[in-house]
Amino acid sequence: MTRLTPLRGLIAALTVALLPLSAAAVQPDFDLSPEQPGRIRGEKVQAAIDLLPKDYHWVTPGKLTVASVPNRLPFAVYATDTRTPVGGEPDLAQIIADSLGLELELVPLAWADWPLALQSGKVDAVIHNVTVTEERKEKFDFSTYRNDLLGFYVATGSPIGEITKRQDIAGLKGAVSSGTNQELILLRWIEENKADGLAATEVSYFDDESVLDLALESGRIDFYLGPNATSAFKARQDGKIRLVGTLSGGFPLTAEIAVATRKGSGLAEPVTAALNGQIANGTYAEVLEKWGLSAEAIEISQTNPPGLPKN
Repeated sequence: MTRLTPLRGLIAALTVALLPLSAAAVQPDFDLSPEQPGRIRGEKVQAAIDLLPKDYHWVTPGKLTVASVPNRLPFAVYATDTRTPVGGEPDLAQIIADSLGLELELVPLAWADWPLALQSGKVDAVIHNVTVTEERKEKFDFSTYRNDLLGFYVATGSPIGEITKRQDIAGLKGAVSSGTNQELILLRWIEENKADGLAATEVSYFDDESVLDLALESGRIDFYLGPNATSAFKARQDGKIRLVGTLSGGFPLTAEIAVATRKGSGLAEPVTAALNGQIANGTYAEVLEKWGLSAEAIEISQTNPPGLPKN
């Protein structure tokens, strides 16, 4: 196993420092204005509206107030006004609000703050890459909208056609982030391959994303295993990498991303119905396609499905 040297990290940091600092400059194909005039909109879903609890106390009547965590695309970043969240998750929030006949109010939060914000009534819902777990289900209700996937990515010109099982990584050089679930999966596969007498897999760890990208694109490593969403967005933007296989984020168990609402508030079922309405009419697929997330699409939204087990 290899790790990035300090010198290479310094070179990468200097390179990044020379790049444009504006989000709009590095994402020219996306409108990052706070007004979002071109945002995909959804139609009202009457079946979802009919399920709304009559006694629910909205944060602001007539609005769906949603917590968002502006930190990275395709999920969310701050718009050019530096205070409005924009991105794939705000777009999903918009079509859910449209389904329910409500205006959308986005509240930017730090990731660690979303549980308290939801429990305290500061927001009606949280829409930001939240995985369903059994522990979280004790305090929150969930309406699923995306599969939680890990993706194997290779350089666009790589001869590798697919990586879908452990035997496919034998003899290759790969990269993964340290201390992650995907690292555990990869190391387990390597040990199982070793037990079967298959060729070894060399694993590298990179502390700098730009150096990782260069290593993959130059052929120094053969593949990268990480969260599919961010790599899919990158692949959509520059075309230098491509997807060759996915795993559930909870492998070997299935993990799903969902809208979180307060436990017993009565919002989960109408939100689920809203999502299913937008899945049926194709608007949901448009949003995922826009942000390079089509590989994570689901066929039907579910309320409180089995979550990842407690540790």
